[in-house]
Amino acid sequence: MSAHVAAKQKKNVTVLAVLQALLMTNNATAIALNGLAGYALASNKALATVPVTGWVVGAAATTFFASLLMKRIGRKGGFTFGTLVGILGASICCTALYLGSFWLFVAGTTVFGVYNAFGQYYRFAAADAASHDFKAKAISLVLAGGLVGGIVGPTVSKWTKDALPIAFLGAYLTLIAFLFVVLAVIRLLDIPAPTEAEAKDSGRPLAVLAAQPAFVVAVLAAALSYGVMNLLMTATPLAMGMCGHPYSAAATVISWHVIGMFAPSFFTGSLIKRFGVLNVMLAGVVLNFVCIGIALAGVDVPNFWAALFLLGVGWNFLYIGATALLTETYRPAEKAKAQGANDLVIFLIMATSSFSSGLLLETNGWQLLNYLAIPFVAVIAAAVLWLMTKRRVPAVA
Repeated sequence: MSAHVAAKQKKNVTVLAVLQALLMTNNATAIALNGLAGYALASNKALATVPVTGWVVGAAATTFFASLLMKRIGRKGGFTFGTLVGILGASICCTALYLGSFWLFVAGTTVFGVYNAFGQYYRFAAADAASHDFKAKAISLVLAGGLVGGIVGPTVSKWTKDALPIAFLGAYLTLIAFLFVVLAVIRLLDIPAPTEAEAKDSGRPLAVLAAQPAFVVAVLAAALSYGVMNLLMTATPLAMGMCGHPYSAAATVISWHVIGMFAPSFFTGSLIKRFGVLNVMLAGVVLNFVCIGIALAGVDVPNFWAALFLLGVGWNFLYIGATALLTETYRPAEKAKAQGANDLVIFLIMATSSFSSGLLLETNGWQLLNYLAIPFVAVIAAAVLWLMTKRRVPAVA
């Protein structure tokens, strides 16, 4: 590899890591506040997490479109479009808070979710622009940018949620400011738009890609690990409030959770290279089980803190591992459909888990949520072990 290509590769990874940091700054704020703002606005408190669900549904409804659009206009154009839609969504949220309208707020979080749909492709943009040996590390380093968001997002939300007479309005106005910074950073990307021939080449059908064992395990592990993480994370601020803990404690727990999600990214890529992607994913499964055990052991702040931190680390190993595994299953011409299908399944699972989270918490409590997570983590474990077995057993001629 020439020095110029290596320098360009590192520059793009750096820019994408900054974009990931800004994405997670906004997402961590939304995670911490969407449910609480929904609880304040909703007359039926069981609907408190519907704004979170709207945010996920907005992403789910557009993620496949986002992938196909970027195949035609390139990463830079697609990321710019998604950010502009995010500004619109955050503006609607601000208007809803000013008017005290719950359903307008849900509409705003749904539109804001489009930005998240496009932002989820930062990791794939890094993989696409990286050499084979650097691919897993590039994915990992870009996701490491989320560490900044894990610190900045909840911290800024604590400062701004009551900064104006209308609760939460200051925090959502801050989201808009961050999105304008995103627009400026996107301009620094050096990823050329696809040629006309590349845009037209479709490769193998999606059904053929989806029939591969590695594709099945990658999508299943990414989707279910995200679903379990979202189920517990969405409910955490509400559950801590019900247990009598202040918002500052919940914001700190969410902050450490997001740190757990992204801090390991500095070495997850190296772990995958050394121990193999499936072993790292299996370690993520173990951490998920430990998280559930701690959550079931008590409802003091240290229990929430330790459980959510380990939940984040477990998610990191599973999500980066699943992303790296997925990149083994498609050719360059097939990346849009493969990546789009993968993220569509992830967001559909996330939408289900975030909607269920508030209802289950309100009616059955924090413990039931954790018990419900166990079979889904077990399915991931079974899938990873199954693929390990298939890869160890030579094919019969």
